[in-house]
Amino acid sequence: MRGILRINIKNDRVFGLDILRCLAILFVVVGHCNYLLPKKIGNVVDNFIFDGVSIFFVLSGFLIGGILIKEIEKKDISFKLVLHFWKRRWFRTLPNYFLILIILYFLNVLFNDDFEGLGSISRYFVFSQNLISIHPKFFPEAWSLSIEEWFYLLTPLLILLISGTLKLSKKSILITTVSIVILVVTIFRLYRFLDVTINDVEDWDKLFRNQVVTRLDNLMFGFIGAYLAYYNKTIWLKYKNILFIIGFIILVFTRFIPFSDFDSMYTCVFSFTITAIATLFLIPYLSELKKTTNDFLYKIVTYISLISYSMYLIHLSIVKIWILDNIQIENSNADFVIPIKYFLFWFFTITLSILNYKYFEIPTTQLRDKKN
Repeated sequence: MRGILRINIKNDRVFGLDILRCLAILFVVVGHCNYLLPKKIGNVVDNFIFDGVSIFFVLSGFLIGGILIKEIEKKDISFKLVLHFWKRRWFRTLPNYFLILIILYFLNVLFNDDFEGLGSISRYFVFSQNLISIHPKFFPEAWSLSIEEWFYLLTPLLILLISGTLKLSKKSILITTVSIVILVVTIFRLYRFLDVTINDVEDWDKLFRNQVVTRLDNLMFGFIGAYLAYYNKTIWLKYKNILFIIGFIILVFTRFIPFSDFDSMYTCVFSFTITAIATLFLIPYLSELKKTTNDFLYKIVTYISLISYSMYLIHLSIVKIWILDNIQIENSNADFVIPIKYFLFWFFTITLSILNYKYFEIPTTQLRDKKN
């Protein structure tokens, strides 16, 4: 059994970024299984949960932005370069996503009498389900993947468009791209804030937090980090310690701003920007943090980091909705049922994620490299 679940760890990993990725997925998963805990314990746990998805956005923007910048510096900006970038990105993200999407489709066809069929989820195949509208209840965690995929699609296209219309250097093209996206999305959030009525936190979540048009700028802050790390590495690293402290303090401070102000301009328009900037401040320090001497801690963090994408896809729709919610434990004693269900949630999430990562995610990524 240990051999089946064993994952080989490469030596070229950046441990600090693995820490950030590990924490981000744990924040997401812990937040979604908090309902299994007694209310008092759940409230305590909730105080230590940050917005894992926002952290993922900035980290993805940093990593993918770095890849795109290196490609641009090695070659001329062209549609061929853009196509190559898309092929590598989509080979990495789409197979796993489509696998879970198809599994959920067949589960609903077989066991959900209210399911309306393939037509009701067709938008998920092109990531348009939350482009400018409220994300449906089906496959609820897919909202953030949609935002990332539109970032992968639109960013290189915008770079190509600016390159073809304006006579600018490559660095200026990148700066212009980042500025346009951040400015346009922020202005749109402000417009929507002034245009709609927000009655509760759910309205805020659906209209501001979970849509492509309102969150695309978050990944661009990670792109800014990639730009600085590539072109101004000395400055990027010079203040890494103080930036890390400032970023951590901002994240803690924003975490405890009461959500009674869910309809304020800060919460609807600028809170996403502040969180993204705070996360960006963490990256210079973490990007230089090498392997810890604690081998056990290193393996745990790296394992969770490696399977984080599979965990994100599997833990809610598959484990919580289709597995855990259908397990009936014949015991009225909550002190017995709660720990059993909590353990099963984590057992299925970790085990299925490792299996999916090792036997599907890795082979499809290797196929991409062979094709190239």
